[in-house]
Parts: sequence; C-alpha cells; structure tokens
Amino acid sequence: MVQAFIDNKSVNYIIQHEKSSKELQALMEYSFETCLLFGQVFLSDERNACALILYPQNKKTGIQSIWLDIKLIFRAIGLSRIKIALDRESKIKALQPKIPMSYVWFIGVSPNSQRSGSGTKMMREIIQVSDQIGLPVFLETSTLENLPWYQHLGFEIYNKLDLTYSLYFLRR
Repeated sequence: MVQAFIDNKSVNYIIQHEKSSKELQALMEYSFETCLLFGQVFLSDERNACALILYPQNKKTGIQSIWLDIKLIFRAIGLSRIKIALDRESKIKALQPKIPMSYVWFIGVSPNSQRSGSGTKMMREIIQVSDQIGLPVFLETSTLENLPWYQHLGFEIYNKLDLTYSLYFLRR
C-alpha cells in the first residue's frame, strides 16, 4: 500500500515529512489496524491490491483505538501537525453523511500492477459485499485521474473540499 500512495496529495497533507515512506508506512499500519477492529480488509488473490474498508458506525473509542491514535501521532503526523490533521478530519466529517456506510478508506494497487484489473475486481467485490449488507459505499479521492474509474463503477461526486489540494467526495 505504501508505494501506491507515495505521491497522494491527501496522504502527504497529513504525514509530517511529505513522501516519507516511514511515516506513510505508519499511516497505513494505523489504517489497517483500525479496519481490522472496525471494518474489513480486502486483499487480492495476487496480493498486489488491498482495500481498507471502515464501518464508521461501528467505530468505538477504547484502549486499542486510543493506543492506535497515539502511535499515529508520534509515528506519522507529528505533534506540530496535530491541529492540521484534526482540522482536515473535522472538515471531512462535516461533509460526510451521518448514516451507516461502507467507507473505502484506502484502495491501492501496486504501481507495477496498476491497470491490470486488480483494483476493479476488488472494488466490485467491495460493492457486492456492501450491497449484501445493505450499506451504501462512500469514499474520497484527491487523485483527479481516478475520478473516471470511480464513475465507471457507479460512483458519483456529491461534494468537493478545497484544502491545498481538491478532495472529491463520492458515493454509490
């Protein structure tokens, strides 16, 4: 997952050293552990694609989640960037609907496997699972080139947030 997000504007806005694989790895570990607790992790058969799905309605504050937050601050965000990260998160939460959902926090394909169909196959599986449990699928992207792909899969843009980059909000 780290290599798939090394140039991601939204991710680099959060981590303390832009394009640092160490901080990016810490962010991905945090996201992975959080989705294991409160969502699902999808891994392609070829192990070249991964998706981290969060069910925000299931997220609870507890010792494990607090510990994960503390590790994220010290390993990825940094004390000096906490306010930036919290402000960004607050703006995102204000634009997300307050309904049960499948939230695609991250979906990534290894750079040398992109455009092979792995991401599409995985996203279709996520949609199928979400349909079976009766949840709409939501996500954000800062990668403008990915918008046609999401739209081809049935997603529509429902909002946009301007930070130092544009963050597009999509739903299906």
